Amino acid sequence: MPETETLDRLLRERQAERLPSVAAAVVRKGEQVWADAVGAASYEEEREATPGTQYRIGSITKTFTATAVMQQRDAGALDLDDRLELHLPGIPNGSPTIRRMLSHLSGMQREVGEMFVDGTTPTEEDLEPALALEPHRAHHYSNLAFGLLGRVVAAKSGMPYTQYVDERIIGPLGLERTTWVAQAPKAQGYLVDEYAGTVWQEPETDLGGVAAMGQLWSTVEDLGRWATFLASGADGVLDARTSEQMWFPQVMYFPDDWVLGWGLGLMLYNHEGKIYGGHGGAMAGHLAGVYVNRKTQIGAAALTDSGTHGDMDMLAIKLAAKAHELWPEPVEPWRAEEEPPPDVRALLGIWWSEGNQFAFTWQKGKLRAKVAGTPLGRGETAFERDGDDWVAAEGRELGERLRIAGDELVWAGYPFTRTQQQTRA
Repeated sequence: MPETETLDRLLRERQAERLPSVAAAVVRKGEQVWADAVGAASYEEEREATPGTQYRIGSITKTFTATAVMQQRDAGALDLDDRLELHLPGIPNGSPTIRRMLSHLSGMQREVGEMFVDGTTPTEEDLEPALALEPHRAHHYSNLAFGLLGRVVAAKSGMPYTQYVDERIIGPLGLERTTWVAQAPKAQGYLVDEYAGTVWQEPETDLGGVAAMGQLWSTVEDLGRWATFLASGADGVLDARTSEQMWFPQVMYFPDDWVLGWGLGLMLYNHEGKIYGGHGGAMAGHLAGVYVNRKTQIGAAALTDSGTHGDMDMLAIKLAAKAHELWPEPVEPWRAEEEPPPDVRALLGIWWSEGNQFAFTWQKGKLRAKVAGTPLGRGETAFERDGDDWVAAEGRELGERLRIAGDELVWAGYPFTRTQQQTRA
C-alpha cells in the first residue's frame, strides 16, 4: 500500500544495517494496521522471517512481571510501599520496597552473581537482594530485582510465577504465540562478526529462577496486542486506572535531559514531544522493543535475531511516530452540549485564585476547569460529583475537593472568587 511505504522503508533500512532479519508491526486502537518482516529467520534452514516468527523478547518480560505485581496489589495481597521482607522469608530487615524494585530505584546489583560470566542457571534460592547502591540514590537497572519480584508473585498467588502469568495474563489476552520456551517457527539468534560480516549461532539460555526478568519469546503480532494492553489495561486482567499508575514517572534516567524515564515496570521515552511507554529487550542473539503512545493508542513492536546493532527500541518508537503521521487523530466536529444542571450552570465562567484566572466549563457531561493561558493538555481538570461537593478526577490537583462556600469556591485549600483579589493575610 502506498501509504505504508515509509514504514516498509524504515524496516528495510534497519535490516540493511547488518541484521539477519527484522520483523515489525504497528497497531492503532487495538487494530493491527501494518506488519512486515525482512531477512533470514534461519540461515541454516534457509527460512525467511515473517510477522508470525517467534523471537526472544528478553526484558519485555519485565512488563508482564510488573503487571502481575500490580494485579496482586489490586487484590490486596501487597502494597507497593511494602518492603520486600514482608513477602519473602529470609530477606533481611530494611530491604527495598516493591515500588523501588519496579522502577529500578532499589539499589540492587544488576545481575544474580556472575551468571553471564560462568554460564550458570540460577535457582530461586540463589536470589538474594545484594545492593550495589543505597536505595533511591539513583536509577540502577536490576535484573535481580525483577527475579525477586517473580518470587513475590509466586508467594502471593500460591502458584509458580510462569503458570501465574500464563493463566492470569497471557491466556486471557489471547497471546497464543507468547511462550516461555521457543515454538516453531522461531528465529535463530545470531552474533554478527563486526569485521567479516559472518554470523555465529547464539545459545538459547534458560534463565531458570530469574525467568521473571527476561525468559519470554513472542511475535510482533502478539506484542502489538500487548502494546494496546499497556496503553489502557483490559477488563478482567488489569483495571485502566491501575494501568495509568504504571505510567506515572518514578525516576528520570538522565536527570539533566528528560528523554527517558521509568514508571512501574515501564520505560517512558520522550520522542518529539510524545511519550511512548513500553520496554526493550536483549538476550543472546536477539533484540526487541515494544512501545505505545497512551493518548493515541498507536504503538509498534520490532524484533531482530541479532544481539548487536539493532536498537529495536528506537525502531519501534519511530514506526509508531510515523504511523501517527499516516493515521492522525480525526478532527471531531463540535456539537452543542445538553443544558447542564442548574447548580453546575451557576459555577460556569471565570473564577480567580492567587491572581490567576480559571475558566470553568461544561464539556461532554463533565465540569472542567482550566488555567488561562496554559497550552492544550496542561492546567486542565475534570471533576466528578461527590455528595454536595466535587472531586478532581482527572488532571491538575487530582484527588482534591472542590466545594461551594457562599459566593466563593474552595479548591485544594485555596479560595476562588469571581473577581481578582489580593492574597488574604
